[in-house]
Formats: sequence, C-alpha cells, structure tokens
Amino acid sequence: KSASANQKGLLMNEILSANNLRGLAAELIATFTFVFMGVGAVGVVLGAGFTLVSPMDNAGLVIIALGHGLGIFLGVVVIGRITGAHMNPAVTIAAIISGNTGLIRGFSYIVGQLIGAAFAVYLLDQFVWSVPNLGLHSLNIPVGDGLVLEVILTFFLVFAIFATMIDKRGNAAWGPLAIGIVVFVDHLIAVPLTGASMNPARSFGPALIHGQWADQWVYW
Repeated sequence: KSASANQKGLLMNEILSANNLRGLAAELIATFTFVFMGVGAVGVVLGAGFTLVSPMDNAGLVIIALGHGLGIFLGVVVIGRITGAHMNPAVTIAAIISGNTGLIRGFSYIVGQLIGAAFAVYLLDQFVWSVPNLGLHSLNIPVGDGLVLEVILTFFLVFAIFATMIDKRGNAAWGPLAIGIVVFVDHLIAVPLTGASMNPARSFGPALIHGQWADQWVYW
C-alpha cells in the first residue's frame, strides 16, 4: 500500500508540476487560437451567404483554407519553442508512440487541445456568429472514402510537423510556413468532402458544443 501510495503521489506531482501545466496551457492557448481563426473563417463564409456545397464557391473555400492555415501558422510561431506546437491529438499521440513525448505530458497536451478547441467554438457560437452547427465536420462522401482521405491528409500534416518541429535534425525555422501550407492546401482539397479535419480536437470542439457526433470516429 505504501509503494502504491508513493506511486500515486509521484504521478500527481508530475501531472501538477509547473512544467507540465505550462505545456497544457500552451497547447490550450495555441489550439484555441487555431480553432477560433479557422472556425471564425467558416463563420465569415456562411454568414456572408457563401455555400459549402459542391460546386463550392471558390472565394469561400479560399477564405476557410486561409483561416485554418494562418491560424495554425500563428500557433506554431507562438508555442513551437514550448511544446513543439502539436495543437492536435493526432500529432501528440504520434509523439507519444515515437518516444518524443512522455505519456503524462502528452495526455496533458491533449486535454489542453480539447478544452481550447471547445472553448473557441463556444465563444464563436455564442458571441460572434449565429450559424447553426458552426464548424461541425461532416462527410459528403462515403464513410470509407472519407476515412481514407482523412488518413492521407493527417499523414501529410503529422509528417510536416515531425520533420520540422519535432525532429532535432529538421529545419524548425521553416516549420510554421511548411505546416501552414499543408493545412491550407489540405483544406482546398477536402473541405467540400470531409470538412478537412486532420485534427481530432478541431472536430471535437464543434461536436461537443453542438451535440452532433455523427461520423466523429472518422476524424479520430
């Protein structure tokens, strides 16, 4: 019992350590920034009367892609030096599996990401745009096709983050631009098809706020 109590005490100390909480806060703030800008751009498009159906209005598509691309660019610039700029449970899970991030620290990152995404959508929904199901991801193609597309797009993003921000041999100076471009182009490809998630937190926030969970597993 004493050994078990000591282990629990060490675990709590690690969870509540200043370094761990700093990482959680950094991921929360950066993910909030990314989702607020990305979903805010969706609100601009829908609020201005653009349509998100095929064939999609080209201007609306570019606005949404830019909102997400610039949002993640800013997030990487701001917290890249603190956490490696994950802002995405898919990235964090990959970092845990590869041994680049500890389990407790990674779990804290994911908690921060989910809270930041949900809070951003809540504020946009309540105080900025009165758009039903704002930011909610849904499939406009068969489930199997959507899953394959999201896997491919997420691979591009995770690979870019690992190659620039996580791998010590990578060129971190190019990280924000490379990651922002990947997100921008992925949105151009997939917004009319899957919503172009690439990020479980980005999908989780609107699903939680709007209580709509259809096909949510695809984005995870």
